Amino acid sequence: MSSFKSKTYATIDNAKTLFGKQVDMLIKQKDKVTELIAGVGNKIARAGDNTRVKKLIEPVSVFIRMIKAHFNGTHKLTNSTLGLVLLALVYFVSPLDIIPDFLGVIGFADDLSVVLAVYAKVKDEIDVFLDWERTQV
Repeated sequence: MSSFKSKTYATIDNAKTLFGKQVDMLIKQKDKVTELIAGVGNKIARAGDNTRVKKLIEPVSVFIRMIKAHFNGTHKLTNSTLGLVLLALVYFVSPLDIIPDFLGVIGFADDLSVVLAVYAKVKDEIDVFLDWERTQV
């Protein structure tokens, strides 16, 4: 279990090294976050039937709904969770990451690892959000 945790933290730390400053600025700019979400949708659409991208769709869609609820004021996230979720999405859309996306399926491996690491790290807050979301019918 501690090996999984240490790998999760290392994956997130690597992503923070690459995009931490960008995320810090992004948190304060709702219009830029909207652009980021559009970029995520475009990348998913371009990837088509890529099996690795399909594994990302559910966690990424939860992240997008969380961000939208946060910025419209209906369900606030902690700053640390907001930062991590934005980090995962920035890493996902960026062509400049540890394994470039132009390498095809292999290029999405690091995107998948960052998204899943963030998902695992903020799982408790995701569960709270999903419970809240179910009551919003």
